[in-house]
Amino acid sequence: MYMHKKDYEIRYTDVDFNDNIKLSALLSVMVESACLSADELGFGYSVLQPKNIGFILANWYVELFRPIRLGDVLSVHTWPIEPKKLIVFRDYELFVGDEKVGVATSRWCTVDLATFSMIPAKEAIGGDITYNDFRAVEFNSWKIPTFPHGDKPDYEKCVSYSDYDHYNHVNNTKYGDLLMDAFSPEELKGKAISKVRISYVKQCKYPEVLRFYKQKAEDGEYVVEGYEGDEERIIMKIALSDC
Repeated sequence: MYMHKKDYEIRYTDVDFNDNIKLSALLSVMVESACLSADELGFGYSVLQPKNIGFILANWYVELFRPIRLGDVLSVHTWPIEPKKLIVFRDYELFVGDEKVGVATSRWCTVDLATFSMIPAKEAIGGDITYNDFRAVEFNSWKIPTFPHGDKPDYEKCVSYSDYDHYNHVNNTKYGDLLMDAFSPEELKGKAISKVRISYVKQCKYPEVLRFYKQKAEDGEYVVEGYEGDEERIIMKIALSDC
């Protein structure tokens, strides 16, 4: 069974003031492993970019069984699932030593980089690719319920240079910081992420101003929505636990 494995030492710059890994840092190591795995399997950036094709992340679901902390050596195991029409699934298992500390699944789309219109995944990837049917986690509840919000946002951010990637839009991992910035430090004191869902609704570009609204759902989890004007661009549902 194919599986890409890579270890990441969790550094001072990867953690928050609780010494737990920041959401942006967690997404970054998983995306890095996804890119390395795609390179390994023959459909990475260097292969697809000359064809004007790229991968765009659509959704995340991540479940952590305990906080990932400063000094941990996080081993990310990842593999692709055989595509279904426009969607490519990629799953992850997260380990510290022999301890499984989390699982994740993600949904990606292949797009024409000139128009950002979607291309059938198998047509875009091509070749004899190794896929797995083993799933790290069974999860299909991708739609996040939204709530009415007030006029005053919890946080605002102008898209800028440091948010951009080589597709000339806000990099998917950057939203980890933008979404979490809707919380105050006091709200996050002594807290760690236990579950998180993210849906990327539409790409964001310079010089758009994003407004973020946070609300607590009946199940105790939080929903954070990011808007540009009246248009929703990003949404997250997150569960926090004591650490």
